[in-house]
Amino acid sequence: MEMEIDSVEYRLSCVLRGHEDDVRGICICGESGIATSSRDRTVRLWVADSDAKHKYSLSKTLAGHTSFVGPLAWIAPSDQFPEGAIVSGGMDTQVLLWNVQTGEIVERMKGHQYQVTGLAVDDNGDIISSSMDCTLRRWRKGQAVEFWEAHSVAVQTVIKLSSGEFLTGSSDSTMKLWRGRTCLHTFTGHSDTVRGLALMPGIGVLSASHDCTVKLWALTGQVLMEMVGHTSLVYSVAAHSSGLVASGSEDRFLKIWKDGVCVQSIEHPGCVWDVKFLENGDVVTACSDGVVRVWTRQNDRLADPQETEAYLDQLSQYKLSRKTVGGLKLTDLPGLEALQVPGTIDGQTMVVREGDNGVAYSWNSKQSQWDKIGEVVDGPDDASNGQVYNGTRYDFVFDVDIGDGLPIRKLPYNRSENPYEVADKWLVKENLPLTFREQVVEFILQNSGQKTFTPDPSFRDPYTGANAYVPGESSFSSGSVAPKPTFKHIPKKGMLLFDTAQFDGILKKITEFNATLASDPDQKALSLSENDLSNLGAVVKVLKDTSHYHSSTISDSDMSLLLRLLKSWPPQMMFPVIDTMRMTVLHPDGATSLLKHTEGQNDLLKEIFEKAVAGPTQPANVLTIIRAVVNLFRASCFRLWLRSNFSEILDALSSCRPAFNKHAHLAYATLLLNYAVLVIELKDGEAQAQVLSAALEMAEDESQDVDSRYRALVAVGSLMLDGAVKSIAIDFDVQSIAKDAKLSKDAKISEVAADIENLIKTK
Repeated sequence: MEMEIDSVEYRLSCVLRGHEDDVRGICICGESGIATSSRDRTVRLWVADSDAKHKYSLSKTLAGHTSFVGPLAWIAPSDQFPEGAIVSGGMDTQVLLWNVQTGEIVERMKGHQYQVTGLAVDDNGDIISSSMDCTLRRWRKGQAVEFWEAHSVAVQTVIKLSSGEFLTGSSDSTMKLWRGRTCLHTFTGHSDTVRGLALMPGIGVLSASHDCTVKLWALTGQVLMEMVGHTSLVYSVAAHSSGLVASGSEDRFLKIWKDGVCVQSIEHPGCVWDVKFLENGDVVTACSDGVVRVWTRQNDRLADPQETEAYLDQLSQYKLSRKTVGGLKLTDLPGLEALQVPGTIDGQTMVVREGDNGVAYSWNSKQSQWDKIGEVVDGPDDASNGQVYNGTRYDFVFDVDIGDGLPIRKLPYNRSENPYEVADKWLVKENLPLTFREQVVEFILQNSGQKTFTPDPSFRDPYTGANAYVPGESSFSSGSVAPKPTFKHIPKKGMLLFDTAQFDGILKKITEFNATLASDPDQKALSLSENDLSNLGAVVKVLKDTSHYHSSTISDSDMSLLLRLLKSWPPQMMFPVIDTMRMTVLHPDGATSLLKHTEGQNDLLKEIFEKAVAGPTQPANVLTIIRAVVNLFRASCFRLWLRSNFSEILDALSSCRPAFNKHAHLAYATLLLNYAVLVIELKDGEAQAQVLSAALEMAEDESQDVDSRYRALVAVGSLMLDGAVKSIAIDFDVQSIAKDAKLSKDAKISEVAADIENLIKTK
């Protein structure tokens, strides 16, 4: 009977629609249903339909994360949680505990520096979380009771074993077995990131890896079986008591394995982020098209024919949209109606779309008709390699920046060509000086991966008779600008500032608040004297006259006055004084004077920042303090202070983000962009990773205004290009964020997203 069951293939059982973006995670919630997580920032609970048990309906939508949600864990019903509880982890670095009965957040656990990647629940109710910050954390009643560095790079997943021990998988390509904080064993065998883990009952554990394989391990660390069949990154793996294994991959396939052999592959209209088995043997998949699907081998749980047909049609349309013929997208080809238009010359060729294929025709001028040549197919590498330029396919079509304000030029090149001849012909065609030849040749060799190319010693320059330029030798023309790969919006150089202010309005508001304090007997001592108000007016006059900053002064007593107000005045009255300080630090004397108050144990600036962002949130304080910190980047003397306090600043502002308005979001995005420039200059990899995480969280938020999202994307691209976090960004799923941003109607967001996509493709 078992062989008969195994021979039955999985077919569609039902479709769960509701998420508005990629579905990233699945959690089987016992008899209570299925929980799913998504890039749409929600967790959704689906329960079995009372009328049709194989179908599910949406029961609850849990919204509380500020960025995409990934791992999930289930806590069975208890006295505390009569209907059970769900644990979720997000890119917002938070771990949330949800009461399923009420749909409310019971505990909000903060402590991780970067994205939460894995969750497990211990027998005593403790929650174990893994993160891109390389750590594992144990949470008890909402508080972290211990944490430790589990791997030297990002931890991607964690599972609990029946023995009570824990197993982690990491971007370092290893797995580690933990008893408490003690590593009992390190599993080696994968050649790339270990992305997913699952128990294989009675045998050991399964691992899914970016090396495109699934492995079965004994708990001693021995590889028992390797499953090879996926053609791209494997994100998830699951096992059933029947012995079946399921895996999901970037290659868009759910694969079913039996005894190490792939017995079925089910294609999806997007990458398969997660897979899980139901107890009855059905398989649940989470797809990047925002849909959850359940697959079954039982005839009584099959989807309606109409639903199956709709799925097959969706899959066909998706494949059609991706199909290329001769390097061209099939959907971009003209239809048969194009053959009604006569050709212009004999032998002219045209490719048209016929059904799901591209067919080539040649114009026969004698017969005045298009003759069918045949179906056009891609070669083994055509679909993914090479580019078309002026109707001809090349291995590469480079963007070349000559410099000096000249426009970007296109340089087509095939590996089989002599780069020196290509350079000469291209320079003549573009009417550029031949003194650029050596730089063009080196550019071609470096960017085509031909660093070991050996020039022909018999080659002679057709214009000068000289031998070929050899990369690495001195240039003939030291004044020429070397062509280089170009990006339109990255990297960002220099700092952005908020350098305009309504001084009259600021001074008026300070005067108004001062009068309020003076009229209150309990607060009169906090008010300014007439002399203080006069001095403040003089400071504002100096700040207004920017053309004389080189000769005007801001005294230490002026700065002390501002700091005294910021320290003593009630929080609701701080913002106009913060705004004055924001402009004061742009004056050469202002920054130097303020720095004196940050030295030693008594850092007044840090104290004022903490007061400005303290709860309950005062939106005006938060906006002005972010802008003030942004302006500190103007002064090189503040670089050390900005770096030393950067974690506290970002953590505090991240907590305030739910209360941000449009202007605060823009200020925050500007702060992140300035920090990106700074930590790149400092070559601080740890800080770069933290800025990257915050910027990605903002960049993926499509509700942001254009300028805020653009600046966040520029920060991401700059960190990837000039920093040391490109691989981390890819682990953070920057591809999906760039892909979504590229669809923006705003040109600059679309362009910087294209920059990031191109950067991902470069080695």
